[in-house]
Amino acid sequence: MRTVFLKGRGDFTEWRDAARALLQADIEPQAVDWRLAGEATLLEGAGEPQPMPEPLAAAGKAVAVPAAFLALAQSVVCHTQPARFALLYRLLFRLRHERQLLEIVSDADVIEALRLEKSVRRDSHKMKAFVRFKEVPGEKGPRRSFVAWFEPDHFIVARTAPFFARRFADMDWLIATPKGSATFNGEGLVVSDQPAEKLDRQDVADDLWRVYYANIFNPARLKVKAMTAEMPKKYWKNLPEASLIPGLIAQAEEKVKEMAEKAASQPPLFHARLRERAATALLADPPHDAPSPTLAGLRRQAEGCTRCPLHCNATQTVFGEGPERADIMVVGEQPGDQEDLAGRAFVGPAGKLFDGVLSEIGIDRQALYVTNAVKHFKYEPRGKRRIHQKPNQGEIEACRWWLGQEVDLVQPKLVVAMGASAYFSLTGEKRPLSEVRGKMMSIGEDRRLLVTVHPSYLLRLQEGEVQRRERQLFQNDLRGMKEYFM
Repeated sequence: MRTVFLKGRGDFTEWRDAARALLQADIEPQAVDWRLAGEATLLEGAGEPQPMPEPLAAAGKAVAVPAAFLALAQSVVCHTQPARFALLYRLLFRLRHERQLLEIVSDADVIEALRLEKSVRRDSHKMKAFVRFKEVPGEKGPRRSFVAWFEPDHFIVARTAPFFARRFADMDWLIATPKGSATFNGEGLVVSDQPAEKLDRQDVADDLWRVYYANIFNPARLKVKAMTAEMPKKYWKNLPEASLIPGLIAQAEEKVKEMAEKAASQPPLFHARLRERAATALLADPPHDAPSPTLAGLRRQAEGCTRCPLHCNATQTVFGEGPERADIMVVGEQPGDQEDLAGRAFVGPAGKLFDGVLSEIGIDRQALYVTNAVKHFKYEPRGKRRIHQKPNQGEIEACRWWLGQEVDLVQPKLVVAMGASAYFSLTGEKRPLSEVRGKMMSIGEDRRLLVTVHPSYLLRLQEGEVQRRERQLFQNDLRGMKEYFM
């Protein structure tokens, strides 16, 4: 029986050197007794321990193993499981004849090694998450000094310290643990495997951190089991915010009720300001059935539009813009999220694509009158995002009055309908877009209609040949506008 004594504090090199010598001597795994320094050698009756073979102990010949095993072994040796060394040597011995061993996920040794590796990796992740630095009082120089105390399950200090050296390279720090310590002074990282004494230091920033933590704690998303799984209670004693957690959990239900009560009466600030401005404009110039003789007057009337329910949730009316008289009017579907906030048509992603195509064919957008069939943004809230929803027939019908007034005042020679909603609003017809796309149609005396797709359709296409082809078709459609410029 060969007995191998190791310090066993996460140093892969000491295990590797011993395992290499044993493997070169072709010593079976069951003939090796792996021990931590200072432990008793053998069980009674197992025979006397034999020393490591002298020639092999000094041999430098490498043993070829898969790279995956090296990465696995470097992690597993950091575990505190006493049997880890024997497990790794058993895997190493078998790999000489079973080169694909690590790919057999049902193998008992592989299963155990992966379990230990996962535990070490998780412990390292917890160290990154729960180390709390506290400033060392003293002379303030260009680099401030900090210390931290952490209690890992395994010997992970050497593995994890480089993360802190990269993350906190602008300060001097010490991380002390019962399983070793790491020190960084800006010039180099020094790691020791010697146990450190517990640091019990208060920091003036602790109170500030507790205030911050209490304010970002979201009771509506509280899941106690998930929280304690990610932040086990054993770590709480070293976290300044831990004293707040029981109280925050106890008050969570009440806080959620308060949030629900406030939700309907406290819309976003930008929404309140813009709606207040619209209400002021409405009092100054209330809506009436008679159309305004100017675009500016019509725009003021539209600010107070309540012809359909869309005005209830939209930030503001998004009216058309462009010259008082324009040879070409472009009609889209409805404002998007960015248009709703800015109060201007075609300023979002679809608008930028539209501007780009206009530039490519040599048309100045400033010469066009650009508007939408529907003047309010229709959307579905999903978390913090507002997802576009297609307006229905009733909502389009309600806005046709406004679009009709715009056409009468602008007096365009050509109206470009981008999308099916715009086509329906201008004609009252429901036809597949493919039947009317790219065609010039008459919609009154000396007025023509050109139908094409909405640029948002192009944005929804996956990048590739189809998108390039459809963009070219869109560009060709818009080229028909050029002959209508004076």
